[in-house]
Parts: sequence; C-alpha cells; structure tokens
Amino acid sequence: MASENPGPAQVDGGEQPEDLKRVLGPGLLLLFIVGDILGTGVYAVTGRLAGEVGGIAWLPFLVAFAIATLTAFSYLELVTKYPQAAGAALYAHKAFGVHFVTFLVAFTVVCSGITSASTSSGLLASNLLIGLDELLPGIPTGDTASLLTALAFMCLLALINLRGVGESVKFNVVLTLVEIAALAIVIAIGMIAIGSGDGNLDRITVFENPDDKGLFMAVTVATAIAFFSMVGFEDSVNMVEETKDPERIFPKMMFTGLGIAVVIYMLVAISVVAVIPPGDIATPQNEDAGILLDVVRVGAPDIPVDKLFPFLTVFAVANTALINMLMASRLIYGMSRQQVLPPVLGKVLPHRRSPWAAIIFTTVLALGLIVVVRLQAETSIVKALSGTTALLLLSVFALVNVCVLILRRDPPGRFRAPTVVPVLGAICCLYLLGPWARLEEDMIQYKIAAGLLAIGVLLWLLTVTFYRPEGGHFQDIDHMDGDPSDDTSTDAGR
Repeated sequence: MASENPGPAQVDGGEQPEDLKRVLGPGLLLLFIVGDILGTGVYAVTGRLAGEVGGIAWLPFLVAFAIATLTAFSYLELVTKYPQAAGAALYAHKAFGVHFVTFLVAFTVVCSGITSASTSSGLLASNLLIGLDELLPGIPTGDTASLLTALAFMCLLALINLRGVGESVKFNVVLTLVEIAALAIVIAIGMIAIGSGDGNLDRITVFENPDDKGLFMAVTVATAIAFFSMVGFEDSVNMVEETKDPERIFPKMMFTGLGIAVVIYMLVAISVVAVIPPGDIATPQNEDAGILLDVVRVGAPDIPVDKLFPFLTVFAVANTALINMLMASRLIYGMSRQQVLPPVLGKVLPHRRSPWAAIIFTTVLALGLIVVVRLQAETSIVKALSGTTALLLLSVFALVNVCVLILRRDPPGRFRAPTVVPVLGAICCLYLLGPWARLEEDMIQYKIAAGLLAIGVLLWLLTVTFYRPEGGHFQDIDHMDGDPSDDTSTDAGR
C-alpha cells in the first residue's frame, strides 16, 4: 500500500539528496567502459592463453568478445528500458518477482566486483613493491609489506569514491590513458620486433596444446580464461543513474568500448606470441608481473623501460580496482533504494551526493577479503580468483539473457536486440560455465563460488529476519518502474 510521500529526509538540518549526480557524458562513459575492460585481465591471462592454444592466443580473445557482445545487446535493451542503478538484480526482480533470487543475483554481482578489486589490489601491491625494489634495492617485498600496501590502496580507493563519481571518473580517465599507453608500449615493441625480423609472425597461426586437446576444446578452455579480461562492460550499467541521457548514449558507447578493447587485446596477444619463445610464454620470469613485462625485456633489451613497466602495470590494476568498487557501491546503493537491502545502505552524502554507506560497506568487505587472500597466497586460491570472478559473472550473464526474453512482455525501450541474440548469449554463457571449459586445477573455482553463494544465502536470511519493512515484505515488483525520487516507486516497502 502506497503511503504519502514524505519528501527528502533531513540530514543535519538539510535535505538528504534523493538521487545521484549525472556527470557522465559520452566521452567519460566510453573511457569508463574501456578502462574497466582493459586492466588486470590482460596482464594476468595472456600468458595462460598462449600456453593453452599456442600462437593463436588472439582467437580466444575474439571468441570471448563475441560472447560478451551478445550479452551486451541484452544489457542495452534492459538498461534503456529500466535506467536504474541496480543492474542485473533489478532485471531478475522484474522478470521473476522472487525476492530471494533478486538478493542472490545482487550479492553475486557485488561479490564478483569486490573479489576482482581485492585481487587487483594484491597484484598492485606486488607490482609496486617489485618496481620500487628495482629502483631502490632493499624495499621489502614480502607478504606483510604487500598486505599492508594492498589495504592502504583499498582505503585510498574508498576516499576517492567518497569524493563523488565525478572525481572518481576523472581519476579513471588518467588511469585509463596510462593503461592504454602501457599496452601501446607492448604492441609497439611487438610490431618493431616483427618488422626488424626479430619477431616470428608465422607463429600466430600455429595451434599448440600441451595436453593434446583438440582445437575446439582447447579454445573452449582458453576462452573461459580469456573471459575474465572481457568482463567489465556490465559495470557501466550500474552507473546509469549518473549518466546523462543514458537511453541515447549507452548503446553506441558500449559497442565502441568493446570494439576498442578487443582490438587492443588481439594486438597484445600477437606481440606476445611473436616476441616470446614458445617454451617461455606460460612461465613468465615474475608471476606477479605477468608475461607482458617479459615482452618488454626481450623485445627491447637496450631500453630500460622494463624498470618503468611495473609502475604502468600498477596504474592498470588500480583502474580495474577503482571501477570494480564504483560498481559494487552503486549496486548496493541501487538495491537499497529498491528496498532489497536495508535503507541505511542507500544513504547519500548531502553535499558530495555519493553513496557513503554503500562505499563503507563494500570497502570493509574488500579489506576482509584482501586479508584472507593474502593469508592463502601459497595455495591455488589466488590464481583461481580471476576464474571465479568470470564464473560468477557468466552465470549472471546467462540470467540476464533469459531476463531480456521474459521482459519482452513490458513496453519496449529505445533499444531492442534481435531475439536470436539473447538466446545465443544464454547458450554460450551456460556452455562456458561447465567443467569441460576448465583445467583440473581450475575446479577450485566451483568451490569458491559455492562458498560465496552460501554466504549470500546467509545474508539474505539475516536480512529478512532483522529487517522487516512495513507490510512484512520487500518492495512490490510492480512499483519498481519509476524514478527513485517518485513516491510510487519508493514508498511501497517503507
């Protein structure tokens, strides 16, 4: 039952803002998407891809891009129809109307973002300390120093996030440009090596697999690995309430961002294959730094750029972590505004208009996860976290592709995907979720994902037990169409 609209809440004598500040235009949104896709993934997985398929390491990137694009069509149809910050969880809620499913989807997406950001912060700490040690020998690079650096970095991200999305996205622009410059160095070194005859371009058509898998199955495994490097575009959906005219600019910017990312990835993969000897690709000199640093060392041995490259990697990884935390906090905020999470998590700073409660909540979770990850650094968990992130998001992508078909019952938005696209997207995502798409050592991903979902179920039970909105239920699905500041879309569950 709808109650009278109480108006904006009072905060310290002033009004509590009802919505977020729209600061993202086409340029900032494009850089946000590109910066989110490029990042930790390309540094972490390129060597593993080449180790699975040999010289055709560019092919899994291309296949992953095709599958991501299918899902992007579904996201675009839904985000232009329902331009609200809750993303996949909102679509699941509108499609199925089951509060448990809504909460679990929201938790899955938030957890994937926090897991990715926490892993990125650990990699950042390791690379930063490695770079500093090369410049100033004696800098501690052990687990304790890396842990403290990672925790400090996550706190810094929280402060940037609290300043507001405008400042966060401007910081993202700087990081994205540095990130692109780092990958441009790798590509340039590869192209120069090929042009001078030092690189072997003939290898880019050679298929090799150490386990004697056939081409199809080897590419399947490599694509599941590569998918971690293609996730990120969906984070932009959770920034929709801070985007100017999202129905008009989202489709063009998302497809442009995906296209830019895949071209860069394929050129990086070709450079790696052409410069690094086949037997060395899967075993970089420094596992934390990744194979791209080896490309710089081997391809440009007379240029001391290898001492600079770890710091450029730091910028790339920082960019990924920043955007992951932006996404996670905005999703928590959006779900709170939709009465799926307690309303305290929807609190916004009165002047900065940033979701401070959600930022603190996600940062605390990230700090706890960083500690756990670093304590388990000698196990296979750290290596499996990127795959677990992809596993969780593939399940969400499959669900989103199904939701877009179910929600065709609602009036269409400005963008509509061909029906065959979400069908193919769902099939491809479900296929990549199977054990056939993973190596034996990657099976731990299922255990990690199961543990995270178990935590989600526990949190849902705690929420419905201790938070009982008026009427004894979460917000009615029929009242989720309006703007968050509209009384008919926000007061049903108060």
